[in-house]
Amino acid sequence: MQIPNENFEQKDIESKQKMVRGSIWMTVGSVVSRLMGAIYIIPWYAMMGENAKIANNLFTKGYNIYALFLMIATAGIPGAIAKQISHYNSLNEYGLSKKLFQKSMMMMAGLGVAFAGVMFFAAKLLAAGDQDLIPVMRALSVALLIFPCMSVIRGFFQGYHDMMPSAVSQMVEQFARVLYMLLATYIIMQVRDGNYVKAVTHSTFAAFIGMLAALAALLWFYQRYSGKLKVLEANSNNQLKISTNDLLKDMMIQAFPFIIIGSAITIFKIFDQYTFERIMYQLTNYTDRQVKELFTIFSANPDKLTMITISIATSLSVTSLPLVTEAFTIKNRKGVAKLISDNFQLFFFVMIPATWGMVILAEPLNTLFYEHDVLGTSVLVQACYVGIILGYYMLVSTTLQGLYENKKAMIYLGIGFLVKVVLQYPFIWLFEVYGPLLSTGIGFIVASYLTTREIRKITKFNVSLTARRTLLITLLSLVMTLAAWLTRTILYLMISPTSKTQSFIIVILVAVVGGGLYGYMALKVKLADKLLGDRVAGIRRRLKIKPL
Repeated sequence: MQIPNENFEQKDIESKQKMVRGSIWMTVGSVVSRLMGAIYIIPWYAMMGENAKIANNLFTKGYNIYALFLMIATAGIPGAIAKQISHYNSLNEYGLSKKLFQKSMMMMAGLGVAFAGVMFFAAKLLAAGDQDLIPVMRALSVALLIFPCMSVIRGFFQGYHDMMPSAVSQMVEQFARVLYMLLATYIIMQVRDGNYVKAVTHSTFAAFIGMLAALAALLWFYQRYSGKLKVLEANSNNQLKISTNDLLKDMMIQAFPFIIIGSAITIFKIFDQYTFERIMYQLTNYTDRQVKELFTIFSANPDKLTMITISIATSLSVTSLPLVTEAFTIKNRKGVAKLISDNFQLFFFVMIPATWGMVILAEPLNTLFYEHDVLGTSVLVQACYVGIILGYYMLVSTTLQGLYENKKAMIYLGIGFLVKVVLQYPFIWLFEVYGPLLSTGIGFIVASYLTTREIRKITKFNVSLTARRTLLITLLSLVMTLAAWLTRTILYLMISPTSKTQSFIIVILVAVVGGGLYGYMALKVKLADKLLGDRVAGIRRRLKIKPL
C-alpha cells in the first residue's frame, strides 16, 4: 500500500532504522570478507618466497581485468535490481517485482556464459604480451558463469531492505575462496614443483570455488524467504501493466550507469596497469623486475588493506540506495534529505578514525602483511588518504544515482577520469611510484565535489548539521589518533616493527587503545546515539558510561 503523506515522519524513523541495520550487516559482511581477503596474504606471501612481489603483481593484474568483466557481465544488476524492486515495492507492486527478478535471472545466466567465453578467449590479447598472465585470466573467467545470477539474488534481497543474506554470502564466499587458495598454494609451492605462476593460477581459480559456496548460501536464504514473498505477492495491487521487454529495458537503462560508476575504481586501476610500467620504462633505467615490484608496492599491496575501509563506504552506499530511491519515489523530500545527511555522517564516523588509525599503523601493518619496507610503508600511508577519497566518491555517486541523476553521475566521473589521464604522465615523472595514487586522488576529488554539489542542489540536505557532526567526529578522531600514536611510540621502545610477530602485537594493542577510546568518547558525547539509534544507550548503560 502506498504510504500517505501524514506517515512520512514515521517512515523517516523506519528508514533510518533500516539503513542502520542494513549498514551494520553490510559493513560486517564486507569488513569480515575483506579481512579474510587481507589476512590470507600473510601465509600466501610467505609461501611464494622470493617471487612474492612478482606473484602479487600477476595476481593483481589478473584481478583488475576480471573485476571489470564482473561489472560489465552483471551490468550493475545488484544496484539496479535493488533500486527497481524497492521502487515497485513502495507502490505495492510485489507481483511486478517478482516478474522482474525472474526475467533478470534468465537474462543474466545468458550474459554469464557470454562474458565468461569472451574473457577466456580474449585472455591472450588482454595480457598485452605477458604470457604468464594468460592462464591467470582464463582461470578467473570461469567465475563469470556464476556471478551474474548470484548478483541478481543479492540485488533482490537488497531491494527488500534485507542485507543479511548478501552479507552472509560474502563471508561464505571469502572463506571458501581463501581456504582453496591457501591449500592449493601450499601444495604447489611446498609439496610439488614450486611454480609460482601455477600457484597464482589456482589462487585465482579460487574465485569460482568461493562463488559456488556463496550461491548455495543465497539459495538457502531465498528458500526461507518464500513464505513471506507469497503473502506479499498475494496482496499486491497488480495495477501496473508493463511488458517483459519494457521491464528488462527499463532495468538495463537503470543498470548501465551502475556499470560505469561501479567500475570507477577498477577503471582507474586498469589505466594504471597499462600505463605505469610503460611510462617508467621511458623515464627511468629500472629493470623489468624493479618496475613490476614498484607496481606491486603502489597498486597490489596497499589494496588489500585500504579496500577494507573502502568496503565500508560501499556497504553504506548499497544499503542507502534503495531507501533513498523509495523516499524519492513517494516524494518524501524531507526523508531523502535526512537519509543523505545521516549517511554522510555515518560514513565519516567510521572512515575518519579508520583511516587515521591505519596511517598510524602503516609500518607494522606493512611488515605484518608483506615485509618491512620503508618505501612500502610510505606508499601505504598515501594510499590510506586516497582510500577515504575513493570511499566518499562511491558513496556520493551511488546516492546521486538513487536520485535518478544517472547521466550526471557518469559525466562527473568522466571529468574526474580526464583529470587523472592528464596528470598521470607528469605525476609519474615527478613522483614515480607515488604519481598514480596522487593523480587518482585528485581525479576522484574533482568527481566527488561535483557529485556532492549536485546532491545538495537536488535534496537541500542540511549541510550545516552534517558539517558540525563531521567536525565533532574529526575532533574525536584526533584525540584517538594522538592516543594511538603515543601507544605506538611507547611500544616501539620495547618491541620492533621489523618483526612480523612483534608487528602483530603492536597492531593489536594500538587498535585496542585507539578503537576503545574512540568508542568510549562516541558513547560519552552521545554521538553514537545520534548516528546508530537509541539502542546504543543500552550499551552505554552496560558499560556504565555517564553521558555528558
